[in-house]
Amino acid sequence: MDYKRLGNTGTLVSEICLGSMTFGGQTGEPEARKIMDRFTQEGGIFFDTANVYTGGKSEEILGNWLHDHDRDDYVVATKVRFQSGNSKNSIGLGRKHILKSVEESLKRLKTEYIDLLQVHAWDPITPLEETLATLTGLVDQGLVRYIGASNFRAWQFEKALGVSKENGFEKFVSLQPQYNLLSRSTENEIIPMAVHEDVAILPWSPLKSGVLSGKYSDNMDAPPEGTRLGDAFKSGRKTPWELNNNEYTWRVVNALSHVAKKIGKTNSQVALNWLLSRKGVTSPIIGVRTMDHLNDNLGCLGWKLSKAEIDELNQASRLHVTYPYDLWAENQQRNGRLHDLEEL
Repeated sequence: MDYKRLGNTGTLVSEICLGSMTFGGQTGEPEARKIMDRFTQEGGIFFDTANVYTGGKSEEILGNWLHDHDRDDYVVATKVRFQSGNSKNSIGLGRKHILKSVEESLKRLKTEYIDLLQVHAWDPITPLEETLATLTGLVDQGLVRYIGASNFRAWQFEKALGVSKENGFEKFVSLQPQYNLLSRSTENEIIPMAVHEDVAILPWSPLKSGVLSGKYSDNMDAPPEGTRLGDAFKSGRKTPWELNNNEYTWRVVNALSHVAKKIGKTNSQVALNWLLSRKGVTSPIIGVRTMDHLNDNLGCLGWKLSKAEIDELNQASRLHVTYPYDLWAENQQRNGRLHDLEEL
């Protein structure tokens, strides 16, 4: 396990972050504790959760585990934004909800501080000044070490950085976007922005809800029962299977399978290793339900894809690029100025 700086801070995080969205739901506490033990035995020190995951049980399970270990050895990230109670103000990024949510998260996590408090999504109602002033106050009180964002568009994140600079507020040091071989539009604005601002990128859904895990293929009429997609499909909900059962997905999955078979790795390991190789990526957040899933995912570490293998995956997953991200616009921006711009 290697370690990287959390954005432009002096804090180090493991190159893989363990997500805990399934803890307290699909993954019971006994299995979750074993997963956390195994993750840390392999050098993992970075955990991600949220106040709303499994109704707060995720934070509780992580907190119970932290209580039995040296809290200062680990970097713990959680989030605030979505509905966490029954009142009108138990949602959003207003001062009232943030303070109440952090108070409850600290209790569930059994800790005196949160290393990284992330706003889970943009709030179209609350002024950024109110949100950032509140977050800055939490840092000043020692309850939070750093602040970050999740699911922001690039312009929203840049606007937040500007508000912080103008008012002397704490700045976001990280951003959680969806980023994987099937979600590369993140490269249009978010990744270049993060690289420019020296912000940590913490990709969620690195395996696209399991679509990139190798469990699914284009000759299936439906996802297998007992899988994440299969359980959701059986329930009648619109699922990642229906959203991704298309020609583009299977072109990417088939290329992924080809590379994985050629080098003796699993699809999951290759997909994660590809993500680790991307410019700007700090720590992909893996979400595992079982110990087998964790062991498989950890197999992405300690080796690197060749340039030819990366090129094959890049070509298969290439998106149709429109203005202002197309080659014409790129050439206009580089014309007479930059001739050796490194590609993402």
